[in-house]
Order: sequence, then C-alpha cells, then structure tokens
Amino acid sequence: MQLLEDRVSHMEEIIMKILYMQQETQIELKELQLLHKKAEERLDRFEASVEKMIAEIKADTQNLKKEMAEFKTNIEKTITEMKADTERFKTNMEKTVAEMKEDTEWFKINIEKIIVEMKADTERFKTNMEKTIAEMKEDTERLKTNMEKIVAEMKADTEKFKTNMEKTVAEMKIDFNKKWGELSNKLGTIVEDIIFPASKPVLEKYFKCEITDIHMNRKRKKDNLKDEFDVIAVSDPCKTVYLIEVKATPKIDYINEFKDEKLERFKALFPEYEDYKLIPIFASLRLEDDIINYLTKNKIYAMAYREWEYMDILNFDQIK
Repeated sequence: MQLLEDRVSHMEEIIMKILYMQQETQIELKELQLLHKKAEERLDRFEASVEKMIAEIKADTQNLKKEMAEFKTNIEKTITEMKADTERFKTNMEKTVAEMKEDTEWFKINIEKIIVEMKADTERFKTNMEKTIAEMKEDTERLKTNMEKIVAEMKADTEKFKTNMEKTVAEMKIDFNKKWGELSNKLGTIVEDIIFPASKPVLEKYFKCEITDIHMNRKRKKDNLKDEFDVIAVSDPCKTVYLIEVKATPKIDYINEFKDEKLERFKALFPEYEDYKLIPIFASLRLEDDIINYLTKNKIYAMAYREWEYMDILNFDQIK
C-alpha cells in the first residue's frame, strides 16, 4: 500500500512536471513566433525531452500497472480472508446468541418460579406478622390495663402513705416540741434551746429587717442599776431593737413587770440605742388566749409555739 502511494506521488510529480513544461512550451511557442530560429532549436530540445519524459512515463505506467495488479490481488485476498472471518464471527455470534437465548429462557423460568415462591413466602410472612401484631396489640392492651391498675393502686397507696407519714411527722413534731419544751422548762434552758435559735428567723420574717446583732442572757450594770435580758436583737438598717422577755410560766404580773420596769431599765442601761425604735416581745413555749389578749392590749408581741409545730408571733396582725 505504501509503495502504491509512493508511485502515485511520483506520478503526480511527473504530471506536475509535464504541466510545468507545457506552460513553458506555451511561453516558448509565443517566443517562437517572435524568435523563429531560437524556437526551432528549443522545440527540438523540447521534443527530445518530451520523448524522454514520455518514455519514462510509459515505464512508470507499466510499473504502476504491475503494482496495481499486485495491490488488487492483495486486496482481493484480504477481502476473501475478511469474508471468511466474518462468516466465522457470524457463525460464532449466532451460536452465542442461541446459547444466551437458552440461558435467558432458563433464567426467566427460574426467576418466575422464585418470584412465585417469594410471593407465597411474603403472603405467609404477612399473615404471620398480622397475627403476631394482633397478639402483641392484645398483650399491650392487657399490659396497659394492668399497668394502669397497678399505677392507680400505687398512687393510692402512695397518697395514703404520704398522708399517714405527714400526719405521723406532724404528731411526732408536736410531741417532740412539747417534750422538748417541757424538758427545757424543767432544766431552765428554754431561752438557750428554743427561743434564742428561733428569734432571728422569726423577726426577719415578720418585721422584714436584717438582724445585724443578737445576744442571749445579756447582763449590764451601771451605777446602782443592773439587769439581765434574755434576748436582745438589733437591726442597724432599720434602727430597731427587739427586746425579748422569756418566761417558762407566763403570768400577768410578769408582763406588767416587763412593760413597766424592765423596758425602762433597758433604756437606761443601753443608751447607745436611744435613737433606735424599741419593740417589746414576750415569749414562752405556750401562751393562753387571755395572756395573748393582754399582751395585744399593751402593744407587746406574743411569741410562742403555734399548735406545737413552730415558733411564731401569735398577735402580729392585731398589733400591726
């Protein structure tokens, strides 16, 4: 094939040469008309060259024919071989396609069979699942009912237990406070054990003033005057002094002594509080109604246990 291309290229070159020479010939012919003599000489030379060239072209043409014949033979041989290969490929492809068709049919049959089996299994699974879900729903409902019943019973038991415990704790607290008061009363430590610890929170709760200083069993002597005060609580922000008198057995005489004598002695012994408001408070474990009424009438706060549950000011609203 390459050889053929080379030959064709060579022929093209020759033809180009011929064309070029033809152009020169035309030019020379024109010149011959002008220069006859020179044209004849050149014509002779040109004829000789053309004859030589024609001879070469003939030789090249013969070679080209030979090469073309060989090329044709090779092409025919190649085409024959390609036809044979194509026939073999066609035969093999037809065989392969036939085998694939058989495999496809077999695969199709098996797939259809598998699909049918899967559908049957799916239906069985669906039926079993629906049955299981129904059973689970029934079990869940039973469990829910039982749990609600149990929770309700537990709530009821809890409420009952809570009520009983609250009642028991309240009774124990009252009994404890009562016994603790009785014991403190016997030991003479009512101030230290009960009144003093409760004073600061009770005063701050009711009077809304911060207690900045508080003393118990405070003694003071000045010249011939002396006295001891059970609890003195001071609020500097409110410029107020709370004087608490404590008695284990409250009596009217004690109240009179407190309001008529002890308050005046406090003012004399504690001149540093002369600019402070003085609030008297009479305290005990229990105060009867007649004692409370008497204290209220004299503008003295009554501090004692409320129902034996907690220490409180029993007549705050009446005096306020």
